[in-house]
Amino acid sequence: MVRAKKHLGQHFLKEPHVAEKIAKLISHSEVNNWLEIGPGMGILTKFLIKEAENVKCIEIDRESVSFLSEHYPNLEVILGDFLQLDLRQIWNEAYGVIGNFPYNISSQIVFQILANKDIIPEFAGMFQLEVAQRIAAEPGNKTYGILSVLTQAFYDVKLEFKVSPGNFNPPPKVQSGVISAKRKSHFKLPCEEKLFFGVVKAAFGQRRKTLSNALKTFNLPKEEVLRKQIFKLRAEKLSVDDFIELTKWIQKQK
Repeated sequence: MVRAKKHLGQHFLKEPHVAEKIAKLISHSEVNNWLEIGPGMGILTKFLIKEAENVKCIEIDRESVSFLSEHYPNLEVILGDFLQLDLRQIWNEAYGVIGNFPYNISSQIVFQILANKDIIPEFAGMFQLEVAQRIAAEPGNKTYGILSVLTQAFYDVKLEFKVSPGNFNPPPKVQSGVISAKRKSHFKLPCEEKLFFGVVKAAFGQRRKTLSNALKTFNLPKEEVLRKQIFKLRAEKLSVDDFIELTKWIQKQK
């Protein structure tokens, strides 16, 4: 047995039927290679091995790595931090990412995936329910924000199911949710990507303000801003496509 460590945000999934349900999300995937983040004692790993052709794991906890090496001798386990990893060194071809993600870094995990979206066509994982809902949120929803827009710009996201605290050891103080995400066939944006990220972050950085105020740092022509209806809205009202069109327009102004 491996002791759960609070500083690593570890809450080990203990119910096999939940682990199997997560693994089944990739049963019809065309992706052959899967990287599991934070396998712990391998409850999900056991089912992933049945569903995927090739599975590797990354684990930051040395005690877990020792446990996995003993119980899964044929499994390649990388000792390290996913956030510090060069993801292009894992495989020389595309792969999916899956796991019961540590809740204290789950948003950062998504941003790391987005930064490497060209080699990650799918990902699925367990999040704190609030974060899972945020990733999958639609415009107009109060949880809709930066994470929603940036993820959905490149991936089709689905909140698959909820998981109660009693399924973990130790139980977290929050509900959990599992999401799946498949990269869009056209995932290259028709606008400047870095600018798109900047516009989205600025718009939600002052989400109570209208876009005309939230985007002041872009020094846009005042007459045009006053004329365009979109600048009278708040960020939460804009769809991903709206943000793309807005970025294209800002691009032209520069």
